[in-house]
Amino acid sequence: MESPTGDDATQLYARLLADPGAPPPTPGWEGARTAAATAELRALGLLQPTADGAPGHAAVSVDTALRQLLLDTDTRVTALVEALRHARDTVERLHTGYLPVQHRHHGGAALELVRGADRIAALLEDAARGARAQALSLRPGQDFSGPALAGKLARERLALAHGAALRSIYPAAALRRPAVLAHVRELTGAGARIRVAHSLPRWLIVVDARLAILPAPGAGADGGAPRAPGAEPTDAEAAAVVLREPALVALVAELFEYFWSAAWTPPELLTGAAETTDRQDTVLRLLAAGLTDAAIARKLEVSERTVRRLVAELTADLGAESRFQAGVHAARLGRI
Repeated sequence: MESPTGDDATQLYARLLADPGAPPPTPGWEGARTAAATAELRALGLLQPTADGAPGHAAVSVDTALRQLLLDTDTRVTALVEALRHARDTVERLHTGYLPVQHRHHGGAALELVRGADRIAALLEDAARGARAQALSLRPGQDFSGPALAGKLARERLALAHGAALRSIYPAAALRRPAVLAHVRELTGAGARIRVAHSLPRWLIVVDARLAILPAPGAGADGGAPRAPGAEPTDAEAAAVVLREPALVALVAELFEYFWSAAWTPPELLTGAAETTDRQDTVLRLLAAGLTDAAIARKLEVSERTVRRLVAELTADLGAESRFQAGVHAARLGRI
């Protein structure tokens, strides 16, 4: 049986201490075995080329290897400290020299028109990086290509990484596309809440209470044909309206909440949800039959408070906002 590489390395090191440039200590060593032992000694800083330039290696003392390791580490730490100092200087310059300019630019108008796909992409990424409380979006007319979905996923992960609550509404028909379904499943797995609706007016994005982004009406600056209703801007025709006035941002957020209340969690995203108990199934059937909480309580011989708790649990499990919506979702899933 061959010796472990560590034993081979120590044998080779002992031989080289006694005789620099000597062959491996065991005549039957294979090339791969020798190479592995040599590589370990090099990684530890215990080998150097022979002084006279002849083929082979000479052993380095452990003290010398330790001193070199500390020197190399000190050099790297010094470089990191210098990089940190440079970063701090850059942050200071950005805050003192450029942030006031940005504030003056944005503070002079209730809205801003941004033209060009590249500028809009940069705006969306900056908004995602700045999200702290919530990020809301309607997603009709999306570009469903692989690169476009990857870009959206990267931006949305930025918002989630900062602890923002992310909620998005997609057209129900869009989830028939495998790429879109995989995209929203990945978002859901990352912590986002996704719903669908039969129709949505236009795309929009709201970040915290400070920023709203909507598509500019009509064609882009190049005078091209108007976009299809709701569609996101293309490269050739891209313009977006940015709102920073709190009252206007709140108005757009209310518009999102209106569509959110009417949207539903798609069955495709409920796969793997906790199964209902027999009692919950019974409550679902009685709710669908139109019974009140009091009537359900009498049938089940429980208190009305217990019925309200079961209904609340069912509503949450089904991703619904109301008893009626819970019934609709349960019917879609074939549970009643």
